[in-house]
Amino acid sequence: MSAWIKMIPLEEATGKLKEVYQLALTPSGTVDNVMRAHSLRPHSMEGHLVLYRSVLHNPDNTLPFWFLEVVASYVSMTNQCDYSLTHHFANARRLMNDPARSQLVWDALSASQPELAFSGKELNLLRYARKLTADVAHM
Repeated sequence: MSAWIKMIPLEEATGKLKEVYQLALTPSGTVDNVMRAHSLRPHSMEGHLVLYRSVLHNPDNTLPFWFLEVVASYVSMTNQCDYSLTHHFANARRLMNDPARSQLVWDALSASQPELAFSGKELNLLRYARKLTADVAHM
């Protein structure tokens, strides 16, 4: 069994959808499928964008954007959501702008051993995010 959602292509968008697609463009000029899944209801895509940006890309955040994308990546690994992981870790790599460091982080998270790349507050936040994702009943 698989799910199927009609998605209007970027080049066919008009009106409100075209406006919201412009807000959702990635740095490479595409719109991610997770956003395109909202194409029949542009208002929900707009809400998704607002929530995503307020959590991960708000200038008032006190944690660095690269780290927030790492947390999102670790949650995606825990959820076994390859789609989300691909996008979040690509953002983390780009924001870290340090191939050796990003590889170390990838290897540590992939091994479920964030302590190999993090310590202190960052390590505790990663552990907390994993517990919230995988074992919330025992919080």
